[in-house]
Amino acid sequence: MKRVFLLIATNFAVMLVLSITASILGVDRYLAGSGLNVPMLAIFSGIIGFGGAFISLLISKMMAKMSTGAQTVDGTENADAAWLVATVRKLADKAGIGMPEVAVYDGAPNAFATGAFRDSSLVAVSTGLLQSMTREEVEAVLGHEMSHVANGDMVTLTLIQGVVNTFVVFLSRVVGYIVDRAVFRSERGLGPGYMITVFACQILFGIGASMIVAWFSRQREFRADAGSAGLLATPRPMIAALRRLGGLEGGELPQTLQAFGITEGNRFLGLFASHPPIAERIAALEAPRVQ
Repeated sequence: MKRVFLLIATNFAVMLVLSITASILGVDRYLAGSGLNVPMLAIFSGIIGFGGAFISLLISKMMAKMSTGAQTVDGTENADAAWLVATVRKLADKAGIGMPEVAVYDGAPNAFATGAFRDSSLVAVSTGLLQSMTREEVEAVLGHEMSHVANGDMVTLTLIQGVVNTFVVFLSRVVGYIVDRAVFRSERGLGPGYMITVFACQILFGIGASMIVAWFSRQREFRADAGSAGLLATPRPMIAALRRLGGLEGGELPQTLQAFGITEGNRFLGLFASHPPIAERIAALEAPRVQ
């Protein structure tokens, strides 16, 4: 319930800020007496599409801690925390990035990385992951998450999300205007047909956009797996970690963090899954060894 409330509250606050910004700039008046002002609509769509994505990225560390209850550790807490921090520092040095914040949260096996900048990210692991895996396997998972940071995956996915969001906002309003003018004969294209069509198109186009973002996310997972193998100089620990995850019930992450976790998505909704099936990830890691 806490996660749902935070998600709704955050989205509402972001949309309120963006709506006020668009109003101040005057770009929310793209429907005028002369018809649809396409350049102004494009600017409005960009503000809503990219603005929401980048605000979410900038506050991602704070929201991640709040939604999962993750507590940062510095290595002084106990021997396990000392090993965890030392391992992250070693991997960060190898990956050529700044030392991220390290956090632990209560939950089933999972891990994630987030943050807007390569040199000030957050890497978090669950207590379930630490308890169910060997240290070598945990190191491989950490290498996977550090590879996400080193590859700039958070920023890349934000840019992709911003682009598709912009197209969804823009196209839904163009279609709404056309339908209202052609079907409902509204002179300005701002009748009930416009509102209904925009609402329906945003849902329809949003589904298609989610498929595009999910596809890019799945490709990132293969690269992060390969990155872990590179940081550890062997793919074996990552393969072992994936095999163990395949036999465990992975922990669910908040929606905004699912693309940055380690566990795979729904097998039956593969087109919308942020992670490829574990079997495919293992096969990709084993392929170079077969050649």
